[in-house]
Amino acid sequence: MMGLAGSAMALNASLAPASAQTPTHPSSNQHSGQTGDHVSLMANMVMGDVDNKRNNFDPLALLTDFDYGTVTTLPDGRTLREYTLIAGDQLIEIAPGVMFPAWSYNGRVPGPTLRCTEGDRLRITFINGSSHPHSVHFHGIHPANMDGLEAIPSGETFIYEFDAEPFGLHLYHCHTVPLRRHIHKGLYGVFIVDPPQPRPDAHELVMVMNAFDTNFDGANEFYAVNTVAFHYAKHPIPLKLNELVRIYLVNITEFDLINSFHLHANMFHVFRTGTQLQPHEFTDTIMLAQGERHILEFRYKFPGQFMFHAHVSEFAELGWMSLFNVTETGATLPTMPTFTEQADPFGVCTLITGEL
Repeated sequence: MMGLAGSAMALNASLAPASAQTPTHPSSNQHSGQTGDHVSLMANMVMGDVDNKRNNFDPLALLTDFDYGTVTTLPDGRTLREYTLIAGDQLIEIAPGVMFPAWSYNGRVPGPTLRCTEGDRLRITFINGSSHPHSVHFHGIHPANMDGLEAIPSGETFIYEFDAEPFGLHLYHCHTVPLRRHIHKGLYGVFIVDPPQPRPDAHELVMVMNAFDTNFDGANEFYAVNTVAFHYAKHPIPLKLNELVRIYLVNITEFDLINSFHLHANMFHVFRTGTQLQPHEFTDTIMLAQGERHILEFRYKFPGQFMFHAHVSEFAELGWMSLFNVTETGATLPTMPTFTEQADPFGVCTLITGEL
């Protein structure tokens, strides 16, 4: 394990901090096939696409990339799931040509979506391959010494171990001070604890609402779902007509009191924090403070392209604008290689010692 940490730390390179570029307007034919309303409402998008290979993650693949850990059976018959999280210093592209000096878990922002079942024993090996002290704080129920409040120095390892409870939609993040800096720069991920009796089959999507302060003045310049501004507007998420869709929605936006999710031409059931199996409400817009998370379920009864976005106009215009593409057949989303399958987990990342 320490070999991985050493490898990650050795990749730190002395590069100048990247600066944000001014968004440029796309040409009128960039969104051919969309309605005139779609073109006009998204005409402020940054042109082009991000380099997924350099980022080490594809936002479309992040939607359905679940990490169930390495599974074994304990002597008492319970399931043990083991995970590895490695913190690193990483330059990511949050919009075409706009680079951000992030801190990441396993070379991606957000970090891997850890998934288990209530009652499982979890063992998470945290390796700090960053040049700064970091930790992992899990939402849910666990002993005090597993709460992630103690910062782990650069190059060291700590093992978090606890039982998964309660079932629901949770998150994890660094809890090192200054807290807003460690969260804003990318050290967070989704933590799903499934109920013992599984939820109904559905097309499941993980969406982390986040934002980026590119000039470090305490206000965000870009907003997104799963890090890359406008990505799901340029690459609509395929859905199948009448298919049950389940969104695991988490808000981790820093510097803004609330974020929101609005679904066009449809309504969704809300399961607040995912800790109950019966919905709490039926609506088309929901607001979340930082750290709030809810499960949303819905179906589309008509085909076509449908918007979903933040119902704060500024957020939508600065990147939190997306589309579903609903068809009779749907489509398969891309997949990502798992972290352990990569010969060098940080091999496609640029690590920096600039503004971190």
